[in-house]
Amino acid sequence: MTKIRHRAHGQNETFLKNVFFFGSVLLLCVVSLPSDTGAQTIDKKAAAESVKLEFKHAWDGYKQYCWGHDDLKPLSKTCRDWYGGQTILMTPVDSLDSLYLLGFKKEADDTRDYIAKNLSYDKDMSVQVFEITIRELGGLLSSYEITKDKRLLALADDLGTRLLPAFDSVTGIPYRFVNLKTGAKRDPISNPAEAGTLLIEFGTLAKLTGKQVYYNKAKKALVAIYNHRSDIGLVGENINAETAKWTNTDSHVSGGIDSYYEYLIKCNLLFGDTDCRTMWEDSISKVNSHLADETDNLSKLSRTGKIVAGDLWYGHADMDSGKRTATTTGALDAFFPAVLALDGDLNRARALQDSLFQMWRLNHIEPEVYNYKTGKVEYASYPLRPEIVESTYYLYHFTKDPKYLAMGKEMWDDFVKYCRTDVAYAGLKSVETKEKTDYMHSFVFAETFKYFYLLFADEKVLNFNDVVFNTEAHPMKKNWKN
Repeated sequence: MTKIRHRAHGQNETFLKNVFFFGSVLLLCVVSLPSDTGAQTIDKKAAAESVKLEFKHAWDGYKQYCWGHDDLKPLSKTCRDWYGGQTILMTPVDSLDSLYLLGFKKEADDTRDYIAKNLSYDKDMSVQVFEITIRELGGLLSSYEITKDKRLLALADDLGTRLLPAFDSVTGIPYRFVNLKTGAKRDPISNPAEAGTLLIEFGTLAKLTGKQVYYNKAKKALVAIYNHRSDIGLVGENINAETAKWTNTDSHVSGGIDSYYEYLIKCNLLFGDTDCRTMWEDSISKVNSHLADETDNLSKLSRTGKIVAGDLWYGHADMDSGKRTATTTGALDAFFPAVLALDGDLNRARALQDSLFQMWRLNHIEPEVYNYKTGKVEYASYPLRPEIVESTYYLYHFTKDPKYLAMGKEMWDDFVKYCRTDVAYAGLKSVETKEKTDYMHSFVFAETFKYFYLLFADEKVLNFNDVVFNTEAHPMKKNWKN
């Protein structure tokens, strides 16, 4: 078993916080938003059908203009391949399980056959380990579990083998890039998210192939990040894979750290790994102690039964001192209510979701970076991110509160209004001006459309309790029988 430095001083704190918040859940009857969201009745069937139609609109645009390439540029109707002129079929692989889940079976079968016959990783290209793992490896594995097409598992196994050299550092923390043909690695300055968001995919690959090396390498990387946390239990934004020295001590739950925390809890849920549970419980207590910005209203929650948007945010702090360094949040941070809900901390999840929805409503689309103290947008782009939709889906699943359907429908209407183009969907250069940018990430199919659809669709489409989603929304089955 991988050795973990346990720090007992956080365990009592975690227990007391859980007692308070779980006790509060029993008393929480009514949760109010700052306006009338939730008062309307949402036609779930019609909303789900709308998502399907718009997914197909964007998919058809990709197929018409960029079939066989990685991504569509929807304004110029041209294509982008991630690594020069060599494609790794990013959009088809990332989209395949969504095609099945949304009911496009013939389209999915044709796409699956195309991938199996045309995708090769035997290419002299240096790829970003994190992105290829969550999008391509995750997409192949989830689609294999849906279809049992062994060609997909063979591709995943081949890709996993080619990524393994990235883990060959003294610390076990992977390099950020590895060459798929030569195994040459580069860029030792990594971050907790990229180093710690690999175990769901590599662990699933290990279970399906029987090759334990995949699990061991990815878990060692996750544990290494945890073991180099500061004395107050926080991690920073950048770490050197060769020395395990932090090169940036900014701590937060935003990009660069975000999915590290997500995988601590999810790897316990998917694999039953108790080390991951121990690391999660210790880590979340420190995050709540040092990164959460709470108002007095939140502390009174158990007595009032009310939440007001703005009661809870998560900001930035120095990992060593815990001193507040910034009061910014943004689109990437919006995954955190889902993680809190997954852990059963519904009061924090509700409060944070309401705050983040307030951020969305400011311009009817969420910005990349928002200062919750000043109420100002600091970085106004929106690349079609899914995280706030993901959290809405999780909260509706756990609470069945219709306000989350209304919240999701409002976001869906905004999304279509401002991001739809004549052939697909485009990100925004600015949520303030609504000027579009010429790019459509594959995650709009893998995550954004998928989470919108699952929010409105019949629960029989996907049994939430039978799967764990990777950070790219690829569902991995908890049952390991082939």
